[in-house]
Amino acid sequence: MQVSIELTLTPLQDDYEEHIIQFIKRLRESEFTVLENPLSTQIYGEYDRVMAFVTKEIKSAFGDMDHVLVYMKMVKTNRSDYEPNF
Repeated sequence: MQVSIELTLTPLQDDYEEHIIQFIKRLRESEFTVLENPLSTQIYGEYDRVMAFVTKEIKSAFGDMDHVLVYMKMVKTNRSDYEPNF
């Protein structure tokens, strides 16, 4: 089963920028399709593999910071090729 996951990492500390950059770089280095915009990062792939990877990376991010939020939205399909038609 394919999924699309939108992630927003929000560190609640002064040195937030470097933590966000490192999180996105780790996502980029994965085997999955990763798309970015100024507000979030999307990752696409097979459910079990992408969820195992995302879980590991969120845990790593939580270990690096004292206070952090992660917002996640998930769709049961790979929407990486979405093009608006309007």
